[in-house]
Amino acid sequence: MFETLKNAFKVKEIRKKIFITLLLLLVYRLGCYIPVPGLDTNQFSGLFTGEDANNFLTLMSAVTGGALSQGTLFALGIGPYINASIIMQLLAVGIPALERLSKQGEEGKKKIAAYTRVLTLILALVQAIGVILNFANQSDAINVSYFWNQTWLAYVFMAIVYTAGAMLTMWLGERITEHGVGNGISMVIFIGIISTAGQYLVIYPIQGAISGTDVTTGQTFDGIQTLISVIVFCVIALVIFALIVTVDLAERRIPVQYAKQVKGRKMYGGQATVIPIKISGSGVMPLIFAFAIISLPDLIMGLFTPNWSGYEWYSNNMSGGSGPWAWVYILVLCLLIFAFSFFYAQIQFNPEDVSKSIQQNGGFIPGIRPGKSTADYLKKISNRITLFGAIYLSLVAFVPSLAFSFAGTGFVNVFSTTGILIVVSVALEFDKQLQSKLMMKNYKGFLK
Repeated sequence: MFETLKNAFKVKEIRKKIFITLLLLLVYRLGCYIPVPGLDTNQFSGLFTGEDANNFLTLMSAVTGGALSQGTLFALGIGPYINASIIMQLLAVGIPALERLSKQGEEGKKKIAAYTRVLTLILALVQAIGVILNFANQSDAINVSYFWNQTWLAYVFMAIVYTAGAMLTMWLGERITEHGVGNGISMVIFIGIISTAGQYLVIYPIQGAISGTDVTTGQTFDGIQTLISVIVFCVIALVIFALIVTVDLAERRIPVQYAKQVKGRKMYGGQATVIPIKISGSGVMPLIFAFAIISLPDLIMGLFTPNWSGYEWYSNNMSGGSGPWAWVYILVLCLLIFAFSFFYAQIQFNPEDVSKSIQQNGGFIPGIRPGKSTADYLKKISNRITLFGAIYLSLVAFVPSLAFSFAGTGFVNVFSTTGILIVVSVALEFDKQLQSKLMMKNYKGFLK
């Protein structure tokens, strides 16, 4: 990857795209530090720490680089756009009109993108209202004196500000995709997670050395012990990242042979290719869905019934996974990961369509009859690979937290399980984008 970056900076056009990407990401990070008038950031951030912290909101705060925990302009980050994109993908499967629209090429994609933006606006407004009401019920973080002691006016103002911040974040991500390198939405998430990790590994130890207290644990600061913990964490992180990269790049290649066909005076076919099926083809989506579903009751109860005893039980056991019923949380989370893994596998890889495409182009899998036999064979292979992928995601959901706990309790939250997969997948995708641009730049054609 470092060699690819070195070669990319030698090409003027690619170097310009990299600088545009960095500039837009810098604008996003600056927006993550712009405060919102009337909000007490100290009380607001206190809701993301301790035993009462919501796991899903803590994850979303990590994705935004801590902007949500600080209540800044980009507090919602890119979350509403991600949710809107996922909903549109699901609707495209269930609604025939959207499915036809998704297959109409560039024009269809533009219309779906427009629908996604409108849905993003609606979800951003709903999410902003939910976050504001949730935190207003649990603390006095909102100072209504800034709004002539009118609570409704404070809520309306903050809902508008957070909704505008989410739409601006979406706009920055789209500009990165259009004028920069890589997928802009993924890059925004990537830089948020990396900045959160930087706070734990660099900023917090420095603050602890100055104040004499470890910011991550609240204990008396010990410089040598913290340095050893950082080294142990980095070693464990490198091992985990190496294992995840290995599995992420692993794939099953199914050979396909195309028969020779004579059309007019030309001969076509006679080539051999493969169908690559990745073990983690669904990426991080099953984990995000699983964490969102299991944390949704926690969010709803925190919004409407914050003082109910059942809310505290669910938050500690089912949402936090730290109480005596933690085994139920682990079991439910694993079942959700398996369910969404198979669901996403069916969306991304349709054996019937692939079999039909192979047969129409005069191809066949060696040893397998074309048609239904090929579809059944591809379905069996896909189910086996999806099963191993689901087991892999279930291990990733718990193993990193246990491994990082050996470096100290303060390092468990540096990289969330979902954050690790996002960082790896975005880094690999960014490297592939640079390699493809370098290949296109160096391609001279057949006649040269």
